[in-house]
Amino acid sequence: MTFRPELLDELLKGYQSPEDLVGTGGILKQLTTALVERCLNAEMAHHLEEERAEPVEATPSRNRRNGHSKKTIKGEFGEAEIAIPRDRNGAFEPVIIQKGQTRFDGFDGKILSLYSRGMSVRDVQAQ
Repeated sequence: MTFRPELLDELLKGYQSPEDLVGTGGILKQLTTALVERCLNAEMAHHLEEERAEPVEATPSRNRRNGHSKKTIKGEFGEAEIAIPRDRNGAFEPVIIQKGQTRFDGFDGKILSLYSRGMSVRDVQAQ
């Protein structure tokens, strides 16, 4: 899948200052939160699919989603509250934001460093 520049234009419409982009309530924080939550939900879906593949005898009751818990993470964007999905059996171990982890460092820096090296949006997506 390729990144469409007009999508970025639409996303940035109405943002005028650097504070709007990287400030406390800026779009970078919002995008990071949305991306992390989407990844966590994908991890949960994968976790539940793996358990469904096991024989029924191994797991007497099928595991399923059980809401979300809130967690505050800190990073270069400031603090953000994210929703961590839970499962009934409590067996879900997230990878992108592990249990007990409160710092989410390096994400912004990795993206910015790729751009600073002259990589295009398409190149960054491929990483």
